[in-house]
Amino acid sequence: MNANNRSAASAATLSCEFFPPRTEAGVEKLLLTQKSLEETFRPEYFSVTFGAGGTTRDSTLELVKLLSERSINVAPHISCIGSSKQQIQELLDQYISLGVNRLVTLRGDIPDGGESIGELKHANELVSFIRESTGDHFTIEVAAYPEYHPESTTPQSDFEHFKNKVAAGADGAITQYFYNIDAYIRFIENCEKENIATPVTPGIMPITNFASLTRFSDTCGAEIPRWIRKQLEAYADDKESLQAFGLDVVSRLCNQLLELGAPGLHFYTLNQADSTNAIWKNLSL
Repeated sequence: MNANNRSAASAATLSCEFFPPRTEAGVEKLLLTQKSLEETFRPEYFSVTFGAGGTTRDSTLELVKLLSERSINVAPHISCIGSSKQQIQELLDQYISLGVNRLVTLRGDIPDGGESIGELKHANELVSFIRESTGDHFTIEVAAYPEYHPESTTPQSDFEHFKNKVAAGADGAITQYFYNIDAYIRFIENCEKENIATPVTPGIMPITNFASLTRFSDTCGAEIPRWIRKQLEAYADDKESLQAFGLDVVSRLCNQLLELGAPGLHFYTLNQADSTNAIWKNLSL
């Protein structure tokens, strides 16, 4: 790594994602997870997910309140599917009152068997609405899909959606997780061709369980390269070897991304600290 790349890596923004726990015990465990991550590498912020069709709206808000009261920098996910403009505005007002200044702004998943309910249909419309109603109060992150959104008809249409979100006022983007670094490189090259300077932060998914990773990946369209899938299958009955292999694969990916000049890393923690902490300790920072 040359001096410029070392400087860029040391300035990388590290962040983590949580989902709202369903029980009090889950909340207590999450607070311990947050404390552990904070002590290990001091993430710039912690994002909190928002369920399909707004199904976790209340629990997302409650977790944001809880973390904000502890002076933790939190970035709620906010989506337009299943929400009226009035509901979105009320939520924005509550976040402003809590001192929240960053949002992860998404269209949102359509609930199984449900229709797309809401006055705003796409993420770029939600970004525009937030800008119109709150000005520059929020730093707005949007989603990026190096391997293409599973609902996209073509790669070009997928990238057009991303361009629309940037044009609407996004400050940055967080990618769906990936293990094929060429997909991220190609996405950044496409941004450069379109003169898009918006920072695109790679989303990082630790590998700790083959069955759950396969399930997540099949749902969101993230590819598990064949060589990784085959090795994980071989370790199916050897949890220790599987986790060691997964740690090595993801740590190498993170270091390569930092060497390429990625603006940061966003860890999908699944409300667990150990695997993210272990990856961080392997980073060239």
